[in-house]
Amino acid sequence: MTTTDRRIDRRWEQLHLWGPYGLLGISVVLAVASTGLMDRSAKWYAGWTLVAAAVALQVWWHGTRSRRPGRGRIPSGAGAAYYAVRWALAFVLSWLNPFFAFYAAAGYMDADELIPGRWQRLGLFASAVIVAGAQAGGLPFGSGVQWILFAALLVANSGLQMVVAHLQEQETRRSRERTETITELERTNAALQQALDENAALHAQLLVQAREAGVADERRRLAAEIHDTIAQGLTGIIAQLQVVAGATDLTTARTHLERASGLARHSLGEARRSVHNLAPVALADDGLPEALKKTVAEWAERTSIRAEFTVTGTAEQLHEEIAATLLRIVQEALSNAARHAHATRLGVTLSFLVDEVILDIRDDGQGFDPLALPERTRAGGFGLDGMRARAERVAGTLTVEAEPGHGTAVSARVPLVRDDR
Repeated sequence: MTTTDRRIDRRWEQLHLWGPYGLLGISVVLAVASTGLMDRSAKWYAGWTLVAAAVALQVWWHGTRSRRPGRGRIPSGAGAAYYAVRWALAFVLSWLNPFFAFYAAAGYMDADELIPGRWQRLGLFASAVIVAGAQAGGLPFGSGVQWILFAALLVANSGLQMVVAHLQEQETRRSRERTETITELERTNAALQQALDENAALHAQLLVQAREAGVADERRRLAAEIHDTIAQGLTGIIAQLQVVAGATDLTTARTHLERASGLARHSLGEARRSVHNLAPVALADDGLPEALKKTVAEWAERTSIRAEFTVTGTAEQLHEEIAATLLRIVQEALSNAARHAHATRLGVTLSFLVDEVILDIRDDGQGFDPLALPERTRAGGFGLDGMRARAERVAGTLTVEAEPGHGTAVSARVPLVRDDR
């Protein structure tokens, strides 16, 4: 409930509490001024006795309302009894002097609060009887014309009050519906906020799991690379040294020693590359676009293949897991292109959209048939399956388009998760 609503409710409360006092006071002043209660007759004594009873009734009701805990709803039985007694006093007073119809008009103000449900209309009609009788010249009526006038006034007063009561009921119903709607919206907002908090916690948990999975995958990838490069190189070195040990002439021994030396240098280079790739060092000082640009440039210089890097959209500072994932995918794609594609040109495009990042790697190499790829084994390389697994761990996807003789296109789509540091 707003401050304005509370202020209005407080004013209605004050009107219901003090209104009958004011209307009774107006009635007494006008009755005294008309000398109807000043003739020291039985009528005079009866009038002042009823006025005293009306005041006592209001004081009693005042105390009853004040003792209600939290200003809650008035019990229907007590409210209806108070309304009936007040109406009876007003009726008798109006019989003595028509000006007490002002006191009877208090029933128009609080019938909706004091009388339950459908009985409210009856209460309004009863109050209209007293008011219409006073307007027709006061009770009792002395002629048929007064009765006719009373009937017409009663219809007019009752009709007007019924219309007002109907409008009040509609407004009350609309107000209750608005309150229920606001309550439901608050409940929905609270549930939505709770869902957002849970989603944020889940997101953080997923990132932790992705980091842990990434560490495990890096270990598997490094083990596969060691098997494919360093271990094979060492095996070749041993084989060459065995030939040297059994050689009978110096020329043959020197030839195989040179081969063993070349294999050793190559294995040393592979070991250094594997250690370098163990962590995304390129992201330590640069953002993802700068790291990818340097990675592509270094790859082009090392392989003598023309390579270009392009950024589209507004670059964002990405979460470290997202950035590391995209960098690893590019490194693996470049490694595959250098080993297998025999390309003359390669392009890398990083696109920032509203809620996702797209990474495209395209080359004009010899391509391959994606359906004819051998299944990955525990000892196998990282490859396309590994790149796809990386993308899926951060709720992304990876697609490959390739055809023998027409190059290869790798596209990774991941959510745009900004760095929250």
